Parts: sequence; structure tokens; C-alpha cells
Amino acid sequence: MNFALILNLLVFVALIVLLAYTQKTTWTLSKKVLLGLVLGVVFGLALQWIYGSGHPVLAESVSWVNIVGNGYVKLLQMIVMPLVFISILSAIAKLHTAASSLGKISVLSIGTLLITTFIAALVAVFVTRLFGLTADGLVQGAAETARLNLIQTDYTTKLSDLTVPQLILSLIPTNPFADLTGAKPTSIISVVIFSSFLGIAALRLAKDDSKKGQAVLFAIETAQSWVMKLVRLVMLLTPYGVFALMIKVVANSNITDILKLGGFLVASYVGIAIMFAIHAGILTVSGVNPVKFFKKVWPVLTFAFTSRSSAASIPLNIEAQTRRLGVPDSIATFSASFGTTIGQNGCAGLYPAMLAVMVAPTMGVNPLDPMWILTLACIVTISSIGVAGVGGGATFAALIVLPALGFPITLAALLISIEPLIDMGRTALNVNGSMMAGTVTSQLMGQTDQKVLNQTDDDELVNT
Repeated sequence: MNFALILNLLVFVALIVLLAYTQKTTWTLSKKVLLGLVLGVVFGLALQWIYGSGHPVLAESVSWVNIVGNGYVKLLQMIVMPLVFISILSAIAKLHTAASSLGKISVLSIGTLLITTFIAALVAVFVTRLFGLTADGLVQGAAETARLNLIQTDYTTKLSDLTVPQLILSLIPTNPFADLTGAKPTSIISVVIFSSFLGIAALRLAKDDSKKGQAVLFAIETAQSWVMKLVRLVMLLTPYGVFALMIKVVANSNITDILKLGGFLVASYVGIAIMFAIHAGILTVSGVNPVKFFKKVWPVLTFAFTSRSSAASIPLNIEAQTRRLGVPDSIATFSASFGTTIGQNGCAGLYPAMLAVMVAPTMGVNPLDPMWILTLACIVTISSIGVAGVGGGATFAALIVLPALGFPITLAALLISIEPLIDMGRTALNVNGSMMAGTVTSQLMGQTDQKVLNQTDDDELVNT
């Protein structure tokens, strides 16, 4: 271990200690996360400026920083399945009319996710043509060739040429214990379905045998309280996780690659910004102040942006909805869980549609033909069902959409150099979409706790 590496790590530890000092203050979670974000950007820029991309000291420094960043992501992934399982189970067990309530929640939440994904596809057509982006002129280097080979082998195997009916059937759990381990991309939805049935069974048991039913319901309530204590324990580490993740992102950024594909990068973020504005409009129509909404969910979006994982954001997502937006557990858990694999506005909406519009002219297709645009939007919306909320989800979506249109998948490999930068914004949009869907569903069903939604001093997610 050389002197430069030791110095980098000492600075990193010193900044961790500085963040730890904020735990003794009355700072809200948003302020702590913001400080972690700023410190991460500054330290990452310093490392990039001193060493430059590809320097061995920089690479080794980031690998040590990853212990904190990726370690935090793994802890969040550790609690995702227990949280989803017990939250849905508890929420259903508390419903008096489980079937009808669950049906309304399903239709409104999933409907909002799919409708906004359809809109995202239309936005993708607009921004891609606005910036005049096409697949012509993109260079396939060694890294792009390697990525293409991976796509053609690994990802294509995972897709297994599933038809839409087969994809829907794959969501139904056959072995819930395997799904609890995250054995397949759609495991989260399978766990939601299993826990929903288990919750309804608990209600029927309580109706048929009050003594046994009440014992089961009490056990569920106790288990939920236990798991939530675990969740809030992990949430305390959020500022440190964001700090380390941001160092990794900034330090590993390559300015040359960013400039080379800057048009696609800018167009992507313009599309993401438009979708955030559309989310704000939907919230306004449903009676929620969008400024207040974004202020309350900002820590969640920050984590989603830096971690690039919708699934890992589920605990923060549910906490923000229930404790800051006044959304009931049942709706919050449902929208957060389904939002990681259905209707992802960024990864499954904007991204594959932009690629399709870029490829279309090279295939002799007019990307401005109304019928083609409608077909594209429908394919994108349907294919968004089952896209995993983890790294690679956008590529997964593109590999469904492009072949469905008769287009080659090569373009998905040619944007590898700026993929992480775009994926950060896409993931934040995905997570915001799921929180927006939960909030709108709660508003339409009249179940929002307006006192919690309107209070201004609730910025801390982990008070208990």
C-alpha cells in the first residue's frame, strides 16, 4: 500500500468522521444526505483531478471506498425482501375488506405506473428528434464489442424469448421461499402476491377462529415492528452510503467519453426533466403540492441517483411514503414493490424508446409516423412489466423492445461509456414514479393522512 493510497484513505476516514459528527446534531436526514452528497462530489473531483481516469491509485482508492458504498447497498438489499413480505402481509391483515381494497390499490397503482411509462415513450420520441439523434456515426471499440458479446449471450439467455402471456405467468409464485431469496428478476412481485394471499388467509382465519386468528395477527404486527426497527437502523447509514457512492461515480467519470456522447446524455436528462414535470402535474391534479412532495422525497431520490438501484431504494421509498407523505402501509409497500419491476419510467420507458427512435432511420423507418410511434409506445409499456429494478434493467428493457420492432440490439452496447451517468437519472425517475403512484393512489382512495402530508417539520425518517 503506497503513500498516496494511504493519504486518500485517511482523508476518506476523516470525512466519514465529519459525517458522523452530524449524528449528534439536530440536523434532518435531508441535510445529512446533502452534506454526504457534496463531500462525495468534492472528494471525487479531487481524486479525478489529481490522478485522472484509469490511474491505479485512483482505482485502488475507489475499491476501498466501495466497502462503504456497496456495503450500504448490500445492507439495503438484505432488508428488501423481509420488508416487502412483512409490510404487505401486515397491511393486508389490517384491511377489513381485503379483496376489494387490494383490487383498487392494484388498479390505481399499476395503472398510474403504466400510463406514465406510455407517456415516457412519447417524451423519448420528442427529445430524440429534438436533438436529432441517430445511430449513425457511433463507433464500436473494444469495450463496446465486449459489452455486445455479453448482451448477445448473457442477457439474451435471461430473456428466453418469453411471450407476454408467459411473462405474466412468471410473476405468479410457485416456490415463495425461492422468491424470498431473489432467485429471479420478478421475485419481488411474486413475494407481494404470496404475502397478499397469506394476509387474506389471516383475515379469514380471524373470522372463522377468533382466538387463533388474533394470535396470528398479533404475531404479524410484532414481526412488522421488529423489521421496521431493522430498517431504521440501516437508514441511519444513508449519509455515509451516499457519500461513498458519489465518490465512486465522480472519480470514475471520463470527460472524453462524456463529450463524445454528450448529445445523448443531454437529451436523456432533458427527457428525465420533462417526466419529473409530468409527475408534478399529476400530483397537482390529485391535490398534492409537488414542491412539498419533492422536498419530502429528496433523500430517497438522492440515494436512488447515487446507487442506481430501484430495488435497493425500496426501504427508503416505503419510509418516505408512510412517514412523510401520509400514505398507508398497504399502498406504499404495494407501489414501492411493484414500481421496481413494472412501469419504470426511466429504464423501461425513456431509454428503450430513445434507442428505437435512433435506430429507426437506419432501418428505413420513419420515426415520426404516428402509427409507428403508437406501436412503439404500446410495446414499451407492455415490455415494462417484469423489468428488474437493478443495474442492467434498462438494457433488459431495450432487448425486449428493439427485437419486437425488428431492430438490431447493437446500439445498446455502443453507449456503455456514459451508461452509468444516464442510469443515475433514470433510476431516480423510476423511484419517483413509484412514490408518485403510491401518493396519487392514496389520494384517490381518500386514505392519505393529510396531517402527515402537510406538516413541514417531518424531514427526519429515522426518529424511532
